Amino acid sequence: SFPPAFHAAHQPVTMKSFAVALAAALAGSAHGFAPASSGSKASSLQMSSMPADYEGMVGIDVETGNKFFDPCGFSNYIPAKWAREAELANGRSAMLASVGWLWPQIFGTFDSTDVTTTDPIKAFSEADPQWWAQFIIFCGTIEAYKYRKGLEGKSSTGGGEPAVDWMRSYPADEEGRRAMELKELKNGRLAMIAVASYFSAHFIPGSVPSLGYDFV
Repeated sequence: SFPPAFHAAHQPVTMKSFAVALAAALAGSAHGFAPASSGSKASSLQMSSMPADYEGMVGIDVETGNKFFDPCGFSNYIPAKWAREAELANGRSAMLASVGWLWPQIFGTFDSTDVTTTDPIKAFSEADPQWWAQFIIFCGTIEAYKYRKGLEGKSSTGGGEPAVDWMRSYPADEEGRRAMELKELKNGRLAMIAVASYFSAHFIPGSVPSLGYDFV
């Protein structure tokens, strides 16, 4: 059935990646707002200075006044490469989760004898263990493919030739690539906020006014 798949797809499979992903999520994707000027003092209420390894990264834009944003100072402890990998992993998973959460409520579920609910939280417990085993193997295969392509010099986080580009849509010029990478980051960040609101509305009815009290 659809819902559980969309909630966990493409998550990293190593403990290191999981820890980095959690830290990055708690930091509000702090690392993502990269290049531009530094020099302002870091604090919980101000724009922060930028560590050297974050300079030149795609991600900073009008949302933070075109300044590097890291109020918790996580960029001082998390390498830029790990942070970007964590943000993209969380963002891509959140985009899939957004679709997976809303799809069954709008279009219904696929024909299934185990998962019959349109509630994505209940769907986790209804899914057969065999399905979860297949799903874990599927995610592991994706991560293994990304790792092998990384050894060949390809990238799944931008800044080089893509590890996966089946539609041949990744621009050849640097400006076009940075623009597409920024679009993915923004969509991922928005999706993470959306999924957080879904969870909040699900467990605390009425906590997200735009979703209403009957949001599943």
